[in-house]
Amino acid sequence: MPVHTSVYIAPTASVDPAALIGPGTKIGEFCVVESEVVIGARCVLEPYVYVKRWTHLGDENEISAATVLGTDPLDKSFTGERSYLCIGNRNKIREHYTISRGTRPESETRIGNGNFIMTAGHIAHNCVIGDDVVITTGALVAGYCTIEDQVFLSGGVLIHQFSKIGRLAMVSGNTRVTSDLPPFFTYSGFEVQPRGLNLVGLKRAGFSSDEISKLKTAYRLLYRSGLKLEQALARIETEIPSVETRQIIDFIRSSKRGICREKRTQRGDEE
Repeated sequence: MPVHTSVYIAPTASVDPAALIGPGTKIGEFCVVESEVVIGARCVLEPYVYVKRWTHLGDENEISAATVLGTDPLDKSFTGERSYLCIGNRNKIREHYTISRGTRPESETRIGNGNFIMTAGHIAHNCVIGDDVVITTGALVAGYCTIEDQVFLSGGVLIHQFSKIGRLAMVSGNTRVTSDLPPFFTYSGFEVQPRGLNLVGLKRAGFSSDEISKLKTAYRLLYRSGLKLEQALARIETEIPSVETRQIIDFIRSSKRGICREKRTQRGDEE
């Protein structure tokens, strides 16, 4: 059956008969679930959640009041064809949030697993959000952005389209991201700049003192040595090889927008 017998649907909710709803899911008052929606097991939709067609949710997602999932892209080139929003498992998406589906036909916006997405923000079309990401209140993510695992975006962060943020990066509040941000570092400033290691995030993620020491050396070579970028990468590659420093090198060499650089007159604290 499209709707499992253990599903609770509030009397005022509207669920299209063509929607697929998994066992144990609860759909609150005044929710709207359109056709061709898939919602997994043990999800919770608080009142006034609107899930639009071609949205797929995995298991154990918690969606708070007045959130809209699968909105048409905010893209003037969009002409209405089928595209998708795909959300994984165990995500918390809080009140008054919008996430758009893809722009091009059959394309998708993808949200991973275990993310905590706070209130009053937007994730635009064709973004890819990894796992265990925290996006705090008022952050805005433009189209075609990639946010890797364990990133922390503070309040009011603005991310320009096509930007990429590396694993375990931390972006401070009200920062404008207009270039790619390599993994493991902290960034801030209206004109985004690197500020050192994301020490809090690294320690919480279980990084050893030796791993942190190598990342600190990599940061210094990239941003404090005066070396040209490729020279700095070559030294990181030969002098401090590790899984994490390899991630930094691969991220930077694959960057299409170019990475964030430090202004010499405003040097942050890397300790």
